[in-house]
Amino acid sequence: MLKKIPISDLCTGMYIDKFEGNWLKHPFWKSSFKLETRKDFQAIKKSDITHLWIDTAKGNDVTGKTSEKTKKPQEPDKVEVSKKPVAIPLEQEMQAAQQTLDKAKQATIEMFREARMGNTISTADISPLVDEISQSVSRNPAAMICITRMKNKDDYTYLHSVAVCALMIALGKQLNYQGDLHSLGMAGLLHDVGKMAIPEDILNKPGKLTDEEFDIVKEHPLRGWEMLKKNGEVDQVALDVCLHHHEKTNGNGYPDRLSGEKLTLAARMGAICDVYDAITSDRSYKKGWEPADSLKKMAEWQDGHFDENVFKAFVKTIGIYPTGTLVKLKSGRLGVITDQSDKTLLKPKIKIFFSSSSNAPIPAKTINLEHSQETIESIENPKDWGFDRKHLIDIITQQ
Repeated sequence: MLKKIPISDLCTGMYIDKFEGNWLKHPFWKSSFKLETRKDFQAIKKSDITHLWIDTAKGNDVTGKTSEKTKKPQEPDKVEVSKKPVAIPLEQEMQAAQQTLDKAKQATIEMFREARMGNTISTADISPLVDEISQSVSRNPAAMICITRMKNKDDYTYLHSVAVCALMIALGKQLNYQGDLHSLGMAGLLHDVGKMAIPEDILNKPGKLTDEEFDIVKEHPLRGWEMLKKNGEVDQVALDVCLHHHEKTNGNGYPDRLSGEKLTLAARMGAICDVYDAITSDRSYKKGWEPADSLKKMAEWQDGHFDENVFKAFVKTIGIYPTGTLVKLKSGRLGVITDQSDKTLLKPKIKIFFSSSSNAPIPAKTINLEHSQETIESIENPKDWGFDRKHLIDIITQQ
C-alpha cells in the first residue's frame, strides 16, 4: 500500500517509492529504494524534502502515528513539467543547469553501470532526470546545451547521453513535435546504452580502430535495443532511436540500412543530435571541433546523411553561431555568443571581453548585432587565444 508521510515519520526499513516535489531537492539519483543505512537516512533528513511516499508492502510502515493515506498521484514530477517554465536569461539558468548536469552525470554513471552488469535499467528512476532537463531547456535551451560541452574525454560516454537528451528536447520544441517531448528526452538519454556491451578497451581506445574493432562498435545500437526490449518498460520512441541513430537517409548507415521515409522522425532527429555532440566533444582519440565549425561540416555531409528539413530546424535551434562560440568582430574585439536573435541567425547577442589588437582584456559588455554596425569577421578557436571552455562560460555568467 502506498502512503504519503512527512519526513518526521521516516524510519530505516521503509521502502521509499517516491520523493514529493522537485527532483533536485533530494540527494539520490534513484527515487525508489529501501532505506537501510543510517547514512542514507541522515542524507534525506538534511535535504529539503518535506514529504515522501512509502510502500508498506515492500518495507516498514509508520508505527504509532497517523499518516495521510491515499492513492499515489499520477506522475507528480510530470505534472510539474507540464507547467510552462518562464524563459530566463542564459546567465541565470547556467547555475540551475549545472546542478542538473551534476546529478545527471551520477545518475547516468549508475544507469550504465547497471547495464554493463547485465541488470535491468529502471526508467522510473531516470524519468525525473529527463523532466529536470526538459524544464531547463524550456527556461533557456542554450544553458544546458552549453554546459554539457564542458565534458572531458573521461566524462564523454555519460555526458554525451545527457547532451543528446537536451538536444532532442530542444529540437522537438523547434519542430513542434507532435509526440511526447519526454519520450524524445528519454530516447536521447538511452540511445547509447548498448555501448556498455562493448569491451572498454575498444570503447576507450586512444588510437584509430581496426576494421574488426569498428565492426564490434557498430554492434552497439542492436545490443542496446536488445537491452531495452528486455526491460519491458521502454517506449517505442526510445527503442527506435537506440536502434537507428546511426542510420543515414541514403541508406548507408547501420544496422538496418534504412533510408528516407523508412526512418522515423525521432530516428532522424537522433542521428543529428548524436553526431553534433560527438564531433564537438573531446574524445579519447581526438579533440572536439568548435560548434560553428561542426555545423559547417554537418552541412557538407547533409546530402544523403541527414534529413534536410530536420537539419535546418536543428540549426535554428542552436544558431549558426551557437551559444558559447568565440568570435572576432570587424573591430578586432573578441566576444562570446550569449543569445540568438529571433529575427536572424546572423546577428546574435555577443559579450565582448578582449581586444585582439592590444592582446589584452577589456571591460565586458553585451552588444546586440541587430542594433549595431558591428559584424562577425571570423569564428575563433579559444585555445589560439589562451582560453578554454570554462573561461568562456565564466565570461557568459559574469553579471
